[in-house]
Amino acid sequence: MNEKDERDRAHPFPHSEEDLVRADRIADTPQTRAPAYRLAFADQDFLLREELRPIRLQLELLKPQLVLDERGIESTVVMFGGARIPAPEQADVARTKTLAELSKYFEQARRFAYMMTERSLKTYGREFVICTGGGPGVMEAGNLGAHEAGGQSIGLNIVLPHEQAPNEYVTPDLSFNFHYFAIRKMHFLMRARAVTVFPGGFGTLDELFETLTLIQTHRMKPIPVLLFGQEFWDKIIDWKALADAGTISDVDLSLFQYVETAEEAVEIIDNWRDTGT
Repeated sequence: MNEKDERDRAHPFPHSEEDLVRADRIADTPQTRAPAYRLAFADQDFLLREELRPIRLQLELLKPQLVLDERGIESTVVMFGGARIPAPEQADVARTKTLAELSKYFEQARRFAYMMTERSLKTYGREFVICTGGGPGVMEAGNLGAHEAGGQSIGLNIVLPHEQAPNEYVTPDLSFNFHYFAIRKMHFLMRARAVTVFPGGFGTLDELFETLTLIQTHRMKPIPVLLFGQEFWDKIIDWKALADAGTISDVDLSLFQYVETAEEAVEIIDNWRDTGT
């Protein structure tokens, strides 16, 4: 604990770090070796108990929130998209012909992130900070664009059965890891000023429909939701059929817009308040 921490404390009781050190120095006896004797906040076995899930949920919500607040980040621009979409120079080894063709959106994602980060730098990195899932593909393109523009970007990774390290362009101090998908989703949208959705798979679709549902049900204020690649989206989702069936309203089709280029997306975000949307 440094001198500033000591001055900022609002009470005279011992700091938890001090007691953690003291507990490690105590005599080695059958009593002190017993799990019951461990300090609760330092007892991993205790923290991982089934009954402690509500506490772990709270911790996953709180930790990134505190870090982002301390970094002064007020708003983000979220980039969802497929982890399997290759960079253009790797399109020739893509698993399918369609993936190879979708590599053009890697470049659009990189360019979009670059342009938005230029705007973020004008606010000293407080507004319009790029936020991705921290992985490869479109996510890497987003973090790469922010890095090339000289700004910071956020990566919200999640523990998966197969190993997945954050891509190398996420700002290290803003690289987070999650256990709970639900809390990760909250952090994607809590500061979002716009959401861009590039072609992707189940995860991308899940994130898209979560966002649209929150806006549709007025659980979230309307923000630009921009889908890159109309041909892709119209092929996999028959939006009009949903409206014709009455399972959504015609007005719900205006909750998102199609774009093809980074420039189109940036223009919509820049003019969002002027559109009356």
